[in-house]
Amino acid sequence: MRVQTLTVGALQENCYLVIDTSTRDAVLIDPGAEGERLVQAVRAARAKLRAIWLTHAHVDHVGGIAAVKRAIDVPIYAHPAGAPLYRSAVQHGLAFGLAIDPPPPVDLPLAGGQTLTLGTLAFHVMETPGHAPGHVVIHGHGVAFVGDCLFAGSVGRTDLPLADGAQLVRSLAAISALPGSTVVYSGHGPATTIARELESNPFLTGAVRIPGAI
Repeated sequence: MRVQTLTVGALQENCYLVIDTSTRDAVLIDPGAEGERLVQAVRAARAKLRAIWLTHAHVDHVGGIAAVKRAIDVPIYAHPAGAPLYRSAVQHGLAFGLAIDPPPPVDLPLAGGQTLTLGTLAFHVMETPGHAPGHVVIHGHGVAFVGDCLFAGSVGRTDLPLADGAQLVRSLAAISALPGSTVVYSGHGPATTIARELESNPFLTGAVRIPGAI
């Protein structure tokens, strides 16, 4: 398996190109902006794009979908609870000074406990709301794509519309139960590991309280 980080857009969001190196099947996780560049990356890797997987539907994670789908028509997977954010992504983008093409309709749902296959690889879906409704973590093969739940040294914001601090606390507990060696690929910033965050992340050690948590 190969994971390529493609940092895109004004908010420096991490899109991930995940490739099964034995079959060249690939998926884009959270194509947030610069869709044409993401397509070029797929082609440069000589990969066969099979799907787009979304951890959540905030504008900085969906803004590049339309351009990708125009070039390579693959199914979009997202959790249904994120539909209100997905449908309003254009309006939310304008509030942040971001102009995006309307993302095409979601093709297939994600749900907790679901297994996603990519070539010979299998990944598991964990429901992790709190930063956003319908947020999921996709994990397997020693890695976890955590969207904006968990960052190196921090956690996702809970002051955005439809966020819920208490839910995020529960989601972080579930993520923290993954093996300590799991490499964490976040929606922004550098990669980390579960063990490193449990040891040093003040929101996980209890040194800092998550806003909105009960």
